[in-house]
Amino acid sequence: MDDRGGELWPRPGRAYWGLTVLTLALLVATLDRSIISLLVEPIKADLQISDTEFSLLTGFAFVFFYAFLGLPIARLADVKSRRAIIAIGIAFWSLCTAACGLAQNFWQLFWARVGVGAGESSFAPATYSILTDSFKPEQLPKVLAINSMGFIAGNGLANLAGGAAIAFITAIGIITVPLIGELKPWQAVFILVGLPGLFVAMLMMTVEEPVRKGQLKRGTGPAKAIPVREIAGFLRDEYRTFLPMFLSLAVKVLLSYGAALWVPALFIRTWGWTAPQVGYSLGLLGLSLAPLGLWLGGVIAERWAKAGRNDAYMRIVLYASIGLLPFAILYPLMPSAEWALACYGANIFIASLGIPAGNAALQVVTPAEMRGQIRALYQFVFNIVGYAMGPLIIALFTDFLFGAEDQLRYSMTLLAIVLGPLAIIVTWWGVKPYGVSYGKAMERYDRGSAAPAAA
Repeated sequence: MDDRGGELWPRPGRAYWGLTVLTLALLVATLDRSIISLLVEPIKADLQISDTEFSLLTGFAFVFFYAFLGLPIARLADVKSRRAIIAIGIAFWSLCTAACGLAQNFWQLFWARVGVGAGESSFAPATYSILTDSFKPEQLPKVLAINSMGFIAGNGLANLAGGAAIAFITAIGIITVPLIGELKPWQAVFILVGLPGLFVAMLMMTVEEPVRKGQLKRGTGPAKAIPVREIAGFLRDEYRTFLPMFLSLAVKVLLSYGAALWVPALFIRTWGWTAPQVGYSLGLLGLSLAPLGLWLGGVIAERWAKAGRNDAYMRIVLYASIGLLPFAILYPLMPSAEWALACYGANIFIASLGIPAGNAALQVVTPAEMRGQIRALYQFVFNIVGYAMGPLIIALFTDFLFGAEDQLRYSMTLLAIVLGPLAIIVTWWGVKPYGVSYGKAMERYDRGSAAPAAA
């Protein structure tokens, strides 16, 4: 019998099958979310929109309903079948991605992107909850590193396959489809990447629903939703741990993911590359360096945690934030595309080092009955700040501060200069309190409290 939860842990084969399917689902989610960044110029040309308006499609539209749906869905994920919630979400966002390909104007595309975001709001809280209940705490960094491969692969496919699809479909030209009519190349790309997600939605129903573990309160009855006021009280009591984690996330996603959505446009506008060139280069870069960073970050985090370093996860996030700063500032300013790729590659690798530890940090110290809702709040910050505000701020800098599309590089560098040091400060603030909270969490696991899984 295991000393933490005993027979309640899933069999390894079932646990790793769940990890495999959830990683594939994250790949699909990231592909559907990110493919639009390669389609900047044709969408802007066809719909006659500015950088600022395009940033609303990539960011604000995606998170529009996240604010309203994230927490209610997370409350369901804390007590109901998480695999069913995820499966329904995958099917919905996949259909909405395909619907982006039917858009004929800005507002039709905007509302289709809103649907993609609404569907994806179901994914993170339920996914992280399943994985945390399927693997022991010290295994989580490597497990979440593997799961994050789906994010990396999704971005890579958005660049590689997206670039290839754009080149292929552009060569064909306008396509006529029965019952739909004419499709321009960028519209066909959306449909092509959206529909395969329906298969993944069906596959999700083969994943085991694990028993919930690490609760604040012992109990063997069905899991019950924790009132919001009780969660607010827990976060208030543990604010020295959770506030730095949330602030650190907000600053880093504003810097990293906000800028990442403009990287293809940076290479096209600054160095004259084509969309397929950018797609191939960024895809290969991401698929080679990011997995290496994720694997190494997961290994280091697991070793430090096993060695008894309670602050290991937050400390790794801090070191990654420090290493990231110079490359985030420099890559948009490089004199050639090749030098920019080299610096951006270093940026990708170092950022990836901190992802497994950062994800595990939140999951381990959050009680089981609150994981879905607190993760939803975390993802709300991630999406609102990173995907809504990040691209918008850069677009506003470009349109109104620098006043020209070819000045995009300076907008991206300015954001890094302002936010990079701030990320280091807020992460450092949370390292010591996190170590204390980690110790409390291990006591909960040692008690072996658990609640039955939902059907």
